[in-house]
Amino acid sequence: MRALVTGGAGFIGSTLVDRLLAEGHAVDVVDDLSTGSLANLAQARAAGGEFSFHQLDVREPELVDLVARRSPEVVFHLAAQASVPVSIQRPVLDADINVIGSLRVLEGARSAGTRKIVYAASGGSLYGNADPSDLPLAENHPHHPLSPYGVSKKVVVDYLSAYRELYGLEFTAMALANVYGPRQDASGEGGVVAVFAANLAAGRRSTIHGDGEQTRDFVFVDDVVDAFSRGADRGSGLLINISTGVETSVNELYGAMAAAAGADPGVQHSPSREGDVRRSALDPGRAAIHLGWRSWTSIADGAAAVIAAARARRPEDEAAR
Repeated sequence: MRALVTGGAGFIGSTLVDRLLAEGHAVDVVDDLSTGSLANLAQARAAGGEFSFHQLDVREPELVDLVARRSPEVVFHLAAQASVPVSIQRPVLDADINVIGSLRVLEGARSAGTRKIVYAASGGSLYGNADPSDLPLAENHPHHPLSPYGVSKKVVVDYLSAYRELYGLEFTAMALANVYGPRQDASGEGGVVAVFAANLAAGRRSTIHGDGEQTRDFVFVDDVVDAFSRGADRGSGLLINISTGVETSVNELYGAMAAAAGADPGVQHSPSREGDVRRSALDPGRAAIHLGWRSWTSIADGAAAVIAAARARRPEDEAAR
């Protein structure tokens, strides 16, 4: 098939691009490189398959024409403003990228006669601060996002449902747990796993927001892109949790990563961040039923892969300084 991946230069998007090319699909990538990197697409560009890169912001009206012109059978929509703190500080920016940008993608897909959108929704922020007795949360749990970011992701799922009814554009919305992996950027809002990995590789202390007993459902990027690939043909019309169903505290995560690194420079604590949920875990049962999917990478194996990648990047980071 011909696929188009928005946000395809990001760490999840580029890993998905590699998977799609390996499966023999033609792939167009749309990314404005505001957070993504061409370095993430080095493997894709060297693979020799049918691959095209388009540097474009999803908010631009030209996106509609580009998608219509490339006529993808499936659009994987991953481009987003993905920072909860940024969404709290700049909610209009968050809505502009995540809602208006998504509408541009949907309009492009409608013009192109695209068969399906596979959308990267947010799991943890969608459900809000749930009662711990309800964990892991199933998709039918009430959706009460606590941040503009979570609201914007929920709104797009509603738009996808409307486009399905009005225009026959199929979708599968992937409610992602906390995705981590080797290409995750440790700078800015890079994710706690990437930050810990960079610090451990450099022998630096890490900072943990709050007491570290907050929990997340950490799922490895290779497992996630497998779910996206399956979503091209399965799970239509559904919101599906892509998760492990297991709570891991930030303290436990750091311990696993320090063990993988064979070193522990220690941690320091800072105040909790506004908008963060206290505990999070998502039930992956629907993914098993409708996608035939489950997560297979353990925290220990995933941590080892991320530490190895961080150490491989160290010479580049030092040269850049």
